[in-house]
Order: sequence, then C-alpha cells, then structure tokens
Amino acid sequence: MKNTEQTHLQKNIGLFAAFSTVMGTVIGAGVFFKVSSVTASTQSAGLSLIAWLAGGLLTICGGLTSAELASAIPVTGGAIKYLEVTYGRLTGYLLGWAQMLIYFPANIAALSIIFGTQFANLFRLSVGMVVPVAIICGASITGINLLGSKHGARLQSIALVAKLIPIIVIIAFGIFASSNVHLSLLPDRFTTGQTLTGFSGGLLATLFAYDGWLGIGAIAGEMKNPKRDLPLAIGLGLTGITVVYLAINLVFLRTLPISDLAGNLNAASMAAGQLFGGIGGKLVTIGILISVYGALNGYTMTGMRIPYAMATEDALPMSKHLKKLSKTSVPYIAGFLQLAIAIFMMAIGSFDLLTDMLIFVMWIFNVLIFYAVIKLRRTQPELERPYKVPLYPFLPVVAILGGLFVLVTTIINQPILAMTGIVITLLGIPVYLVTNRKSS
Repeated sequence: MKNTEQTHLQKNIGLFAAFSTVMGTVIGAGVFFKVSSVTASTQSAGLSLIAWLAGGLLTICGGLTSAELASAIPVTGGAIKYLEVTYGRLTGYLLGWAQMLIYFPANIAALSIIFGTQFANLFRLSVGMVVPVAIICGASITGINLLGSKHGARLQSIALVAKLIPIIVIIAFGIFASSNVHLSLLPDRFTTGQTLTGFSGGLLATLFAYDGWLGIGAIAGEMKNPKRDLPLAIGLGLTGITVVYLAINLVFLRTLPISDLAGNLNAASMAAGQLFGGIGGKLVTIGILISVYGALNGYTMTGMRIPYAMATEDALPMSKHLKKLSKTSVPYIAGFLQLAIAIFMMAIGSFDLLTDMLIFVMWIFNVLIFYAVIKLRRTQPELERPYKVPLYPFLPVVAILGGLFVLVTTIINQPILAMTGIVITLLGIPVYLVTNRKSS
C-alpha cells in the first residue's frame, strides 16, 4: 500500500509542537470528575492512585502502539481505516457504527450531565434541573457548530487554555496546602477479590480521563522526523499527563476524606472551595465548567462527521439525508441525529454509566487495533512505516493484555453494561449487510 495521502502533507511539526498536541488532545474534563467513581470503586487512596498510574501506563503503551498504524496508513478515517485494512470492511464499519451510536453521543450526554450537575451546584438549583440544563448545554454546542466549523474551532482554542487553568491552580496550591485528612496509601480491610474488583472498576474509570490518545499518531505524516520525535512526543506527553493526573488526585485525596469523594460528582468543586474559600472555589468551578463546555465542543464537532462520512458511502439507512450539508458546509442532519441520541442518553443514564459503557466498547476496538500492528508486521512487511513502535513486540503485547483485563473484568463486574454495549455494536452487522447489498 502506498502512502498516497502522506505526500501532500507538509512536514513542519517539530517535537515541542507534537508534545503540545498530545497534551492538548488527551487532557480533558474527566480528571475533575472521575475521582468520584475511582474512589467509590477502590475505597482506598493508595489503590486509587495505583489505578490512575496503571491507566496512564496502559495509555502510553496504547498510544505508542497505535501510532505505528497512523504513520503507515495516513488516510482520512483514522482508526476505521486501520481496521478495514487489517480485518476487512465489516470491522471498520462496526467501529464507525459504535462511534455513531455509543461513543460520541455518550460522551456528549455524560459531559452535558456533568455540566448540568456543576451548574446546578454553583447556582444552588434543585437536582431536578440537572437534566434540563444538560439538554440546553448539549443543544447549544450543536447550535454553535451548525454555524460553521470556524466557530467550533474558535471555541475549542479558548477551551484549550481554559481547561489547563483550574488544573494548574488546584495542583499548585493543593500540594503545599495544610491538610487535616489522614491519607493512608494502603488498602484497609480488603480481601484479594475485593482489591481486584475495586482496582478493575477504578482502572476503567480512569480510562475516560485518558481518552483521546487514539488520534495522536495522525500527525506522523506532518512531522519533520517522526521516527525520532513521535515516540518522544507520545511518551513524554502521556507521561506528563499521568503525572498531572496523579498530582491532582493526590490533592483531592489530601483535601477531602474518601467518604466525601466517593460517588460525589461535585468533589472537584468541593475541594476547590476547601482550598480557596467560597469565592475562589466558585471561580475554579467556573473554569471547570468552561473546560467541560470545550470538551463537549470537541466531541460534537468530530462526532457529527462520523455518520456523515458513513452516509457518503451509502452505508447507513437514510444516507441521502445524513450526507446533506447546510449552507455553512456542516452535516446538520447528522448533527441533529447525534444530539437526539445524546438527549435520550441524558434522560436515562448517569455520568459513570455512560462513560463506562463508551470506554468498554471502544476498548474492544482498541485491542483489535493493538493486534493489528502485530498482524500487519507479519502480513504486510513491505508497508512503509515512517514510525515503528519501540520495544516491539513488548509494548503491543502489554497494551493487548491490559485491554483484555479491562474488558474481561468489566464483563464479570458489570455484565448488563457490557452486554448492552456489545449488543448495540453487533446490531451494526445486519445494517451493514442490508446497506451493502443495496449499494452493490
């Protein structure tokens, strides 16, 4: 396979620009809110921090592994195309189907619920206002994107800076602040089975905060020296993110007892209030709200283009409608479909339920992507690879085993959630067969 698209890309990205891209892509709103489900699962400060560390290490292995496919197959479509090249069209189609029905709408729904929860907490609204505020939030982001891609891109740039401010402020003040909380790094009264269950639930929760790494390798074709700089940028960037996540969670654990953190989606705001007082805490909460809004924008902007791309190949029912563009060149029908699914999810799901499902489903495909690196090395050795995963095959194997651990423990501990995600994904098979027959 020739890297035909790569020849049109300008190679002007250096190490620092690539490093910044990694940091900006992965750091999101999840770090503020996953402390609640991680601590609820582990019931231990030490086990919580181990879960965050393990999530970071798994993400580093995954990022370094998948980047080889991105550099070898630098075509529009990303992960969908990697799966198509390796396993055939159906596997790639199922990823697009899962992204359209689960991954992007569930992200939008979960983050909208978080926005509604934080907004209601900040302005002391009733719990009944969370979902209405969430729906307004999600709809407003879709509306902004329907105005044209430049408006969404501008909002994304603003949010990129805004989301770093509360993280830096909380870490800078919280690490050195005095604390009355007794911080024990050893699990208390845990059996081996309880520890494994708690750790696996905590690890699954952390992976939402680390999500976003899959697209990082796409910049390989525009890098000056991808062979040298891409592994450095991914390794240093994801290591930096892991350190930041460990630091901010250490602050949360030093500021509030486990009982106040576990299952509390307002934990970050409470910690900010404890550190900075009433007004300072509210300012940090506003920064978190802006961060959530920006993360929502990124998922909305990218997500609405998945059904549009599939519709352009007549791969979906009602493709002729889904591939329509507005006067501002935005796939508006696809955007409305995505919003409708997200609103349905807001009405029936919680933040943790939605994020656990989307992470579980995506890690099914992540494991396939990791194995694709090994398979293509064997079946297509002549494929041009500007970047090769270091320490091969150790890192791909670690990524695969880590991914399988996440999947198997989720199936054991949350069977209904896992089966729901699997069934929705597999529903894409009959749709694929029908649409494929019609097009042929």
